[in-house]
Amino acid sequence: RMKTILAAAILSLSAPVAYAADLSAEWSSIKAPDMPALQKVTPDVKTTALLVMDFMKTSCTEQARPRCVATIAPVKKLLADARAKGMTVVYAVTGNDPVMTNFLPELAAQAGEPIVAARADKFLGTDLDKILKDKGIKTVIPVGTASNGAVLYTATGAAFRNYDVLLPIDGMSGNNAWSEQIVAWQLVNGPGLADRVKLTKSDMISF
Repeated sequence: RMKTILAAAILSLSAPVAYAADLSAEWSSIKAPDMPALQKVTPDVKTTALLVMDFMKTSCTEQARPRCVATIAPVKKLLADARAKGMTVVYAVTGNDPVMTNFLPELAAQAGEPIVAARADKFLGTDLDKILKDKGIKTVIPVGTASNGAVLYTATGAAFRNYDVLLPIDGMSGNNAWSEQIVAWQLVNGPGLADRVKLTKSDMISF
């Protein structure tokens, strides 16, 4: 009898877990994973670039994207600190026109800071990779909006091109907290990303 009970227990442990047929059946019961750890970082200013993306007047407003407005202050401080140390700052705008006309003036590029124009992935169809390599950049700090657009795809593109990525969560914004949450999780857990990306905050970055 003991052997029968033991065999049944082993079978129950080895039996496959029953899953729903598709995601739609599980959606409402899915629990968010624990937040990834935030890390204090001290990047090398000579080989690090701050990527400032898509802080456009039309989208970064209290009406359109209030979460973007909340990131202005920490990004402005990052910009000031980076420039004070002579760090490389590169800008990206959405669309096809690489100008600062529609960029938030308090975060706009200064003379000599390169600007590229693209949709979500700022490497796609631009000279961004060349700009960074020509300056000897090995690490990027992407900030901008939308989190699940420019931030996600440009950070992914950077990691896939062998750049290290330092992602300040208070420097990216989406339409809601969930769109920021999935980006933070994906960038530190995704295949080919986990060993390249560190999650941080603006006040945890020391230049």
